[in-house]
Amino acid sequence: MIAIVDYGAGNISSVRKALEHLGADAQVTSDSSVISAAQKVIMPGVGHFSRCQLLNERLRAPVLDAIKGGKPFLGICVGMQWLFAGSSEAPETPGAALFAGECSRFPALVKSPHVGWNQIEVGTGSRLFRGVNSGAFVYYTHSFRAPVINETTACTNYGGPFSAAVERINAFGVQFHPEKSAETGLRILENFCAL
Repeated sequence: MIAIVDYGAGNISSVRKALEHLGADAQVTSDSSVISAAQKVIMPGVGHFSRCQLLNERLRAPVLDAIKGGKPFLGICVGMQWLFAGSSEAPETPGAALFAGECSRFPALVKSPHVGWNQIEVGTGSRLFRGVNSGAFVYYTHSFRAPVINETTACTNYGGPFSAAVERINAFGVQFHPEKSAETGLRILENFCAL
């Protein structure tokens, strides 16, 4: 079973429908015992980073325990940003600090939010992007971006390069919305389900 973490900031129904389309057993939950019992965990996120405060108050420990226990974890959009130390969007709200750095706003030279289809440049060796080629298009909607770090497995250039995806052992994050990214997104979700 895949637990889809509901902390009031996710695009829950689209993620659940995409997983059901792939034949995965997925359950939307805000119950720590369900997260603990799951084989995999997905944490969607849409909107302001301060929404993660509720996650930090109620579900931070079971989510981090799942990751530390080796369960595959996928953070989507704000769910990926939460994996970093934090975001300048809400400095008082801490992230999980599993990846180094802080998320920051796009520079003024580009339109923000960054909404719509854009290309990804995929690195080598990523399990999440198996069978996905560089140049594939994915769907974004965000105003803040994660820095490019050693664990970046895919980049997009918009006002400069930023992390489209990060990966370390069993912890994965994507800034775009795979559930809205057509066949490319379904392939990424299918790869996650197969981990």
